[in-house]
Amino acid sequence: MKAVFIDANDTLADVAERLHRADDLVLHVNRQPDITPEQIPAVMGDANILIVDHTSVPVDIAKRCPGLKHVVFLGTGARSYMNPEELAEQGIEVHIIKGYGDTAVAECAFALMWACAKGFAAMDRGMRAGNWLRTNGIELTGKTLGLIGFGGIAGEMARLALGAGMEVIAWNRSPKTYPGVKFVALEELLARSHVISVHLLLNDDTRGFISAQRIAAMRDGVILVNTARGAVIDEQAMIAGLTSGKIGHAGLDVFDIEPMPANHPLTKIENVTLSAHSAFRTPEASDNLIEASLNHCRRISGIGRQS
Repeated sequence: MKAVFIDANDTLADVAERLHRADDLVLHVNRQPDITPEQIPAVMGDANILIVDHTSVPVDIAKRCPGLKHVVFLGTGARSYMNPEELAEQGIEVHIIKGYGDTAVAECAFALMWACAKGFAAMDRGMRAGNWLRTNGIELTGKTLGLIGFGGIAGEMARLALGAGMEVIAWNRSPKTYPGVKFVALEELLARSHVISVHLLLNDDTRGFISAQRIAAMRDGVILVNTARGAVIDEQAMIAGLTSGKIGHAGLDVFDIEPMPANHPLTKIENVTLSAHSAFRTPEASDNLIEASLNHCRRISGIGRQS
């Protein structure tokens, strides 16, 4: 079998080529991160496995790839780029990768929380403009962190926050337990949390989950952190909350439209700290991600894993 990594940036391309073994299936790494969906069939040729990082794979494009049987998506948010059910109807199975960047993403969420609490981004902008801008920070020790959704990333976030002396509460759609974390109803979490960090997968049930109504139910001046997917928060409702001060500060690594358009309203609001969807971008997470994708390809191809 043959696999094509269709949209590799230089970093992930280097990792893929380094981790690809001599006894692996054939792998072509396309170092064209800005490839368009219409270009996919020509690059794929008769390959059976498509490895994709951030490029849309519409069903009509997949149909034009005669050998395509598997799509390995580099992450968990495949639905943002393709329709797995429609692809399955064409005999194409979509594989996702979980857990590869749990620590990396949690550390980013943790850092965004502290940056929001201390106002570092605003002070940095002010000082670069020649102003001696002082802001009043918030002490997070003893404050309550609420985690909405509780998978591997939220577990790592809980570990970090508990170590920093915070109280950690969480809500999850299915029952979970974690040492030191109290699981509560969503209404209680919204009302009690000084900081809310969102860790939901994006699907039809979670799109717009953090709605205007749920923002209204939050503590005044809450810090809101999102390293999950932009669309799980109603962006206009969040902007309204930031503007009114209901949301004291937001730390955001994900957005409805990426890359964020120039002059987006969020770029004009002072009480928001922005990160360019980079939470998972560490050397350790990249190695985990690509190794996991190659292991998917090995299983598909019947190649036994070797130590």
